[in-house]
Amino acid sequence: MAAPELVLTLVGNAPLSAPTIDVARAALSDAGATIGTIKALGEDAGDIAFTGIDKLAAEQAVRNALNDAQVDLLAQDADPAQRRKQLLIADMDSTMITAECLDELADFANMKDEVVAITERAMRGELDFEEALDARIAMLADKGLTEDSLEACYQDRIRLSDGARTTVRTMANNGAHTALVSGGFTFFTERVGAALGMAENRANTLVFNADKMLEKVARPILGKAAKQAALEEMCATHNIALTQAIAIGDGANDLAMIGVAGLGVAYRAKPVVAEAARARLDHAPLTGLLYFQGYTTDQFTID
Repeated sequence: MAAPELVLTLVGNAPLSAPTIDVARAALSDAGATIGTIKALGEDAGDIAFTGIDKLAAEQAVRNALNDAQVDLLAQDADPAQRRKQLLIADMDSTMITAECLDELADFANMKDEVVAITERAMRGELDFEEALDARIAMLADKGLTEDSLEACYQDRIRLSDGARTTVRTMANNGAHTALVSGGFTFFTERVGAALGMAENRANTLVFNADKMLEKVARPILGKAAKQAALEEMCATHNIALTQAIAIGDGANDLAMIGVAGLGVAYRAKPVVAEAARARLDHAPLTGLLYFQGYTTDQFTID
């Protein structure tokens, strides 16, 4: 039986040049691959079908050949039924939005440096997530933050990442279930989820008393294990195989869900996440998730 055809997807943060595609094709050929159809998915993305070498060998050969080119890539089975996913589960902070909500709240309270230092250590996996979260909330509560402070932060500071809404809307319009699952707070995920068009959102709940934020987060805290559990629960509820799920995130608390999803993607990620994920988006916008699935730009939902 002949080996199944594979496909290497190239996604840039700008239009892919003909020389870039030629370099990738030559690298595959030099590594022992037989090249098949080359298909443009959009100005900034394309597929190169191949057989003869495995996925990881193909990726390594092309990465080496492209050197420091601002291009992301993924080799996978060419079968469209395998590429198109039925569940998108995404982290929020520094993934679907450009900021870390807790860090922006800290800036409101004039203590950003102290809080950001804890955030960065937690996302690198150097601190226990729950302990780091409690410590930061206690620091902010001491500054007297209110629900109005959070609303002002959301309105002034929180912006969707490039391609986030198009990615969510396109997958949803093609029958996928979409969910925002964050170690942040429902105050923000409810608003961001609505802006993206997500079907559901899950996060931690801040506790208030007479509009003032208290020094605690409601239990249980949604962390690494809870993100994986959410993915597995959604797959079971919607009768979706784990292989048909995409999970994307940037921090250590995303590792578990990235590890069990059919396609785990690191987005502008910390080193520990980038090393563990099957795919990475280091350069391209979030629409790279659509290109990885074989969508073409004329199939995108843009509004």
